[in-house]
Amino acid sequence: MHISLTPRLEELVREKVESGLYNNASEVVREALRLMQEHDEIRRLKLERLREELAKGEADLVAGRVTVLDGDDALDDFFARL
Repeated sequence: MHISLTPRLEELVREKVESGLYNNASEVVREALRLMQEHDEIRRLKLERLREELAKGEADLVAGRVTVLDGDDALDDFFARL
């Protein structure tokens, strides 16, 4: 497999290898891909959790388990009580 990098990314890879943290460019790319995979998984889990919380909120709304705050004063009072 061949990949093309921008000059800035090539420089970054070179700097990482020269720092001694990595033995070669392939190690840098593998680590970057591992981190991207980890980032994607974290994002997926966050979205899953957000969807779960939204579903709970929608269920509460349908069931009437809500607090109506009408206007800025009501909102200020609500947060003052927290």
